[in-house]
Amino acid sequence: MDQFKKVKKVTTHTLQEMKEAGIKISMLTAYDFSLAKVVDAGGVDVILVGDSASNVMAGHETTLPITLDQMIYHASSVVRGIDRALVVVDLPFGSYQGNSKEALNSTIRIMKESGAHAVKLEGGKEVYESVQRIISAGVPVMGHLGLTPQSIYKFGTYTVRATEQDEADKLIADAQLLQAAGCFAVVLEKIPSKLARQVTESLTIPTIGIGAGPHTDGQVLVLHDMLGINNLFQPRFLRRYLNLYDDIKLAVNRYVDDVKSKNFPNDSESY
Repeated sequence: MDQFKKVKKVTTHTLQEMKEAGIKISMLTAYDFSLAKVVDAGGVDVILVGDSASNVMAGHETTLPITLDQMIYHASSVVRGIDRALVVVDLPFGSYQGNSKEALNSTIRIMKESGAHAVKLEGGKEVYESVQRIISAGVPVMGHLGLTPQSIYKFGTYTVRATEQDEADKLIADAQLLQAAGCFAVVLEKIPSKLARQVTESLTIPTIGIGAGPHTDGQVLVLHDMLGINNLFQPRFLRRYLNLYDDIKLAVNRYVDDVKSKNFPNDSESY
């Protein structure tokens, strides 16, 4: 395990070695320079510049509204803040679905304009051609199966996916297909733990779980959720490591009180 902590730069090859050594992979989201710098210094292996920025940064109800330009902005901010972590960027809704050439063009923009290391896209058989095309251009691709938030209006709910055998069978087949296409890893979101274990054991590439139990090769959470900055989202799979909403609110309250009471700034804080 120590050998991976000392890795100066995490690559897709590093993640493969971690799976083979049985070392769990840590992944968190980040969307800006300052927090990316903290997350990277904290030792996380992978930073995902997620389209969840649409929710936690812009306040949208879904991930659908965020644009390619906005994803590039967030990704370039993150890349400037990291030294060690592998940076993966979500291809946003509308930038790859149904058109492999468009998928490649979107990917090239992300890689050239942000300096990121890989992209992630949702789907299995439906995006197989796009995955192949992107990888053929030399760009690493992370897959995403199970609950795929960009398809929320098709699903109609954020409930656990692949609980029925037909959908579970399709997910297993899609995971194998993504591996065959050349993906370096696959995110498994909100699926039964037993199924996630089955998929993980059937693949030679790493799986990263979110709401998929403990048997995946790694875990990912949204940074703002696990830090308690976003205090409204409380799914079963989320573990809060801090409660920053209350802490920051208290700090702001104290600042406002100090300004109103003329306690700030004092003589030592003045020139």
